[in-house]
Amino acid sequence: MKCNLIEYFNDTVTKFSDKVSLDDNQNQLTFAELDRYSNCLATAILNVSSSFRLPICVYLPKNLWNIVSFIGIMKSGNFYVPLDVKTPFDRTSKILDKLNSSIIVSNSEFRNKLVQCGFSGHIICIEDELESNLTVDSLSKLESIKNSVIDLDPIYSIFTSGSTGTPKGVLISQRGVIDYIEWAREVYSVTENDIIGNQAPFYFDNSTLDIYLMIVTGAKLNIIPEDRFTFPIKLIEYINEKHINFVFWVPSVLNSISNFDAFSSVLPTSLNKILFAGEAMPNKHLNYWRSKYPNALYSNLYGPTEITVDCTYYIVDRSFNDDDPLPIGKACKNTQVLIFSDSGNIVEVGEIGELCVRGTSLAFGYYNDFEKSESVFVQNPLHNFYSDKIYKTGDLVYENNLGELIFVGRKDSQIKHMGYRIELGEIETAIHGIDGIKNVCVLYDNKQSQIVCFYIGDISFADVRKYLLDILPKYMIPTKWILEKEFPFNANGKIDRLNLFSKI
Repeated sequence: MKCNLIEYFNDTVTKFSDKVSLDDNQNQLTFAELDRYSNCLATAILNVSSSFRLPICVYLPKNLWNIVSFIGIMKSGNFYVPLDVKTPFDRTSKILDKLNSSIIVSNSEFRNKLVQCGFSGHIICIEDELESNLTVDSLSKLESIKNSVIDLDPIYSIFTSGSTGTPKGVLISQRGVIDYIEWAREVYSVTENDIIGNQAPFYFDNSTLDIYLMIVTGAKLNIIPEDRFTFPIKLIEYINEKHINFVFWVPSVLNSISNFDAFSSVLPTSLNKILFAGEAMPNKHLNYWRSKYPNALYSNLYGPTEITVDCTYYIVDRSFNDDDPLPIGKACKNTQVLIFSDSGNIVEVGEIGELCVRGTSLAFGYYNDFEKSESVFVQNPLHNFYSDKIYKTGDLVYENNLGELIFVGRKDSQIKHMGYRIELGEIETAIHGIDGIKNVCVLYDNKQSQIVCFYIGDISFADVRKYLLDILPKYMIPTKWILEKEFPFNANGKIDRLNLFSKI
């Protein structure tokens, strides 16, 4: 049994030494090159600090050198923290303060920015370390570190937004990633012959699946240039050119291809595994994909960052109406999901409750924030005989008669309007099913006590409202409608709801 991801990587290097591991359309690395460069970086880190299990930040533009950095940091016995070079430095500074981080892996271009912004720790420029001489002693030390890393050691921390304005660093274990990747490799039959097309930024946890499927299976990881996602037809052409067959994207990317009817111009030629997560996938757009490209595997995954990416999945196996919600399925292997009512009881089939999760996938909590960790990583309320942590997701779901979980919405997006409890996600699902609607976002204006609908489409709000009167109670129908040409998206590819809210 392997105890850490370094062991997995070493096995893959042995099997596929000369095979291309990474391609970012600017550079390529074989597994042997990835191994050597990560060894060089790990040695450079150890020359700076001999401590282990420390957070080491990676401050690089999106390219394959991020992956070299992640593996190098793991080999040094520490854990990595991906940072976004495009985010305002005020937020980056808050993350660095929370971590008390003294080492950052960057490059010469961004080194100057870090210094100008006041970072006083040690900056390792990755390009300066790639040709370092690896001595017998340095390789022996790396081998010793590998043998000391256990599956309860941290592997990465990804920072999410915090309600107080201070980002929260979710800390994930080696075991969490091992279980997740072993599960995904089995369920989606991933081998060294697959070519994975990465969309998710590396500071977004969806990228974990892409990175570690490459590390564990020997599959090739293609880091798709970010500008391709702006032009759906060019994106498909790129996929065909690179023979990409496996993708794990946020739904908004798939929706964009549907909205532009890109398949009328070009169809994928190699794509056969299409996974998505991060937000609700409207069946209207999925039905476009399934009708135009019917022979691929489609799978909806669900999970907050605190659960090592995903805790449930659904492989699409039947037809749905455009306005049907898509199931988030069942629990991943070695994970249990529990649905609790407000009173703390397990709900009945068909009853809505809060989804809670237990298992090795759970994060350690939030780095350097025990108070916030303890508010959501709590003792299993079903017993009090031993420590048994569950994570309270804040998401509302129910189980249908097929044993599938259906996502309803966030607890904090559950509003009380005109005396009724309403899920804004239910309204969005209904509007998504209307012909002429391309995208929709429903918000609640507490000051004016009104439901507000932002939408993109070639249909009047009067016609949308008329349609909704047949499928929703009148009190759930938005009273304010705002037609948009396009929606703002955040860095992870999700609709930027705060940006839209500012327009109310």
